[in-house]
Amino acid sequence: MLQPLESRIVCLLQDLVRTNSVAIPPNGSETIAQKVLLSFLQTHNVDAEMYDLEFLTRSNHRYVRADRNYTGRHNLIARLSGSGRGRSLMLSGHIDTVPPGRDAWIDSPWSGVMVEDRLYGRGSYDMKGGLVAAFAVAVALKTAGVRLNGDLFCESVVDEEWGGGGGTLGARLRGDIADACVIPEPTDLAIFRASRGGYIVDIEVRAGDPQSYFSKDEVTSPAIPIGRLLGWIEEWSRKRRAIDTGEAYRGFSDPAPVQVLALEAKSFDLEVPLSVPLMARVRLYLQFLPREDVQAVIDEIKESFNSFCKGDPFFAIHQPEWKPLFDPPLLGHELAIDHEWTQALSRCAAAELETSPLITAAEYPCDAFLNQLYFGMPTLIFGPRGAGAHNADEYVEVSSVFRTAEVLLATALEWCGATT
Repeated sequence: MLQPLESRIVCLLQDLVRTNSVAIPPNGSETIAQKVLLSFLQTHNVDAEMYDLEFLTRSNHRYVRADRNYTGRHNLIARLSGSGRGRSLMLSGHIDTVPPGRDAWIDSPWSGVMVEDRLYGRGSYDMKGGLVAAFAVAVALKTAGVRLNGDLFCESVVDEEWGGGGGTLGARLRGDIADACVIPEPTDLAIFRASRGGYIVDIEVRAGDPQSYFSKDEVTSPAIPIGRLLGWIEEWSRKRRAIDTGEAYRGFSDPAPVQVLALEAKSFDLEVPLSVPLMARVRLYLQFLPREDVQAVIDEIKESFNSFCKGDPFFAIHQPEWKPLFDPPLLGHELAIDHEWTQALSRCAAAELETSPLITAAEYPCDAFLNQLYFGMPTLIFGPRGAGAHNADEYVEVSSVFRTAEVLLATALEWCGATT
C-alpha cells in the first residue's frame, strides 16, 4: 500500500523540512507547516482539521506552561473512522523544531537536500521524518480503500520542544484519546518502551562593580568561582551514574545524566570591551528515570546546591540564583515489556523488518508521560534512523522513514483490525 506513495512521501518530507516551524518560547511558528501537511491530506481525501490551542490558557492543568503563548498556534489531526468493532490507535508527533543554531551548516538548514539516502535539514530527524511516516499510514489506508475496525488518529502537535508539551496536552484535553499510542520520535528503528524525565535550570551569579575596573582594588569576578560550581555538578554527575537503573535502563552507562548545556561568563565578540565579567551562569540539565520521585530528587540536588554555596567563600557572599527554564519538570514513563501493546508493536516490527527489533528505552524525555500517566494511553516510541538532532547538518535516512511507515501500517492493521 505504501510503495505507490513513495515519491509523494519524499516530496512531503522535503516540503516540511523546507518550511520553518521553529518554536522559541513563548511563541512558535508551526502553523504554516501544519497547512502544508493539511493540504497533502486533503489532496488524498483524508479527513483532517487544524484547531487553535488558545483554549489551553483557560485550563488549570499543571502542565499548561504559564510562559507560553498558545493563541494562533494550531494542532492538526487526521481521522480514519473505524467500523466500531476494534481498538483505536493514536500516531502522535510534533511539528515544531528547535532553531538552526549558530554553527555552520553545509547547506541551508531549510534545504531538504537529498544526498544518497540522507535528507538534510532542521527537523528532518527530530521529528518530521517520523511524522511523515505516521501520516503516510493514514494516506495509504485511505488510498487503498481499507477500513479499520478501530479508529486511527494521526496528529501533529506543537510546543514539544523546550519542555513544552502544550500541543499534546491540548489534544488530550480536547478529547482525542485512543487505546494505544506510538510517538515516531527518532529511535533508529528500535522500540522505546520507556522515556526519561527532564528538568533544566539556569544557575546565575552576579558580582563586581563596573565602576571599579580600572582601580587599585581587587576586581571581583564570578568567572573563576564558577569553576568550583562545575566541580559540584561533576560530583552529582558521578552520583547519578550510580543509581539503581531498574529494568528499562539496565545497561545504560549514564542512566540519568547531569549535563552542562551552556556556560557563560563573557562573550568573545569584539564588540564587547575587554573587561572582567560581572555575571556568570551555567545551564544545567537533569534527567530522571521513570520510577523516580522527580521532585524529591530535585529537592535533594537543590539542598546540596544551597549547602555548597554556604560553604564556598565566594558564593556565600554572592548567592547564585536557581532559575528553572520550565516547571513542573518533565516526567519519565515506562510500559512493561510484556504489555499487550509492547508485544503487538514488537511482532509487527519483527515481521516488517525481518529481524527482532531492539526493545529498550529513550535517551531523552518527550511527551509520552503526558499520554500515559495523565490520560491512560499506553505509549511506545518508534521512529527512523538519522543523526544531528538539535545540531548542524541534521539528517534522516529516507529508507528508514519508509520502514517506519511499513511497521506502523502493519501495527495499525493488527491492533485496530481491518474489515475484509
